[in-house]
Amino acid sequence: MVLIKNGIIYTITGDVLEPGDVLIENDKIIEIGKEIKMTLNKDDLIIDASGLWVMPGIIDAHCHIGIAEEKKGIEGDDDNEVTSPVTPYLRAIDAINPLDPAFHNALQAGITSVMVGPGSSNVVGGQFAFLKTHGRVIDKMIVLEPAAMKIAFGENPKTIYKEMNMQPTTRMTIAALLRQELFQAVQYKKKKEKHLNNNEDFEEDFKIEPWLPVLNKQIPLKAHVHRTDDILTAIRIAKEFDVNLTLDHCTEGHIIADEIKESGFYALLGPDLASRNKLEIKNADFKTSGVLTKAGVKVAIISDHPVTLIQYLSLYAGLAAKNGLGIIEGLKAITINPAIICGVADRVGSLEVGKDADIAIFTGNPMEVFTETVYTIVNGEIVYQRNSN
Repeated sequence: MVLIKNGIIYTITGDVLEPGDVLIENDKIIEIGKEIKMTLNKDDLIIDASGLWVMPGIIDAHCHIGIAEEKKGIEGDDDNEVTSPVTPYLRAIDAINPLDPAFHNALQAGITSVMVGPGSSNVVGGQFAFLKTHGRVIDKMIVLEPAAMKIAFGENPKTIYKEMNMQPTTRMTIAALLRQELFQAVQYKKKKEKHLNNNEDFEEDFKIEPWLPVLNKQIPLKAHVHRTDDILTAIRIAKEFDVNLTLDHCTEGHIIADEIKESGFYALLGPDLASRNKLEIKNADFKTSGVLTKAGVKVAIISDHPVTLIQYLSLYAGLAAKNGLGIIEGLKAITINPAIICGVADRVGSLEVGKDADIAIFTGNPMEVFTETVYTIVNGEIVYQRNSN
């Protein structure tokens, strides 16, 4: 067992305990309280967290860690398959390299889990996966897979395929290609269900099968959207086909906050610290998350690593907190909110009995620049310790 004692316990979904204790057995949290009394065995570990913040591990709900490796060029870049604009059958887990040094950077920052998937060059990019940041074997790091289906609107697919003299070159065509895919997937689903209900053989189509979890609302469409028109097109198509959706980046979301609230969909904000190097992100601002939260939209702050570096995710949340989101909502935007949005809140995102023992211990508020990570714990194991070799 591992006993964390005398910390300032931010459960995120409950009260702050100061001081408080957290007890871990194997890979789960089994008790949280003001003072946990137990008989220690020789193999048990006590962490003295006096004066330290004890929180659920931080979560990045949208990044490309391990699939777009830093400083590797084409050899380490598996982010975008730019030979076809529609590739729903691609799976991020087949390209994520757990030995990407960015995973260690994430652990040093108290980040214990991430949502990873393809980039935004294609109208349909493929399947995201939600995984822990500690491990050497991707199959053992997975929490949920598939976790989302990546789609993209706006400048990225337009620019890529215009240079290749291929569709899409307009926003109309992006929408049309996505509608065509979803229409075909709906027909495929009906045909498959009819055959199975009649106990008839059915030959599955490898390229269409990945749409079924989307149509069954098991996973959302994960939409790369910046401009208001792209945000609204994504919402329109999701409503047409009755599927779930997350609005990733959502750069101009503050302009249509009420419409996003009315849609019922979640927003993932960022990377607002990046350069405004495209026309569609000219209105990027850290205020967006606060405006959307006040409108009643659940938001998460994302790094979009390596666009902005994953190890500074908590600081991006701090800048959002400073610009209207507030401290408590800022902490939620990198813990419980991304867990809910990614469909894994039963396991991560808050300190609760029965959840995974993914815990970060800091010298103070992680959204402040001088705060240091003291311990990072994943699945009950200390995987990073300050000043340790």
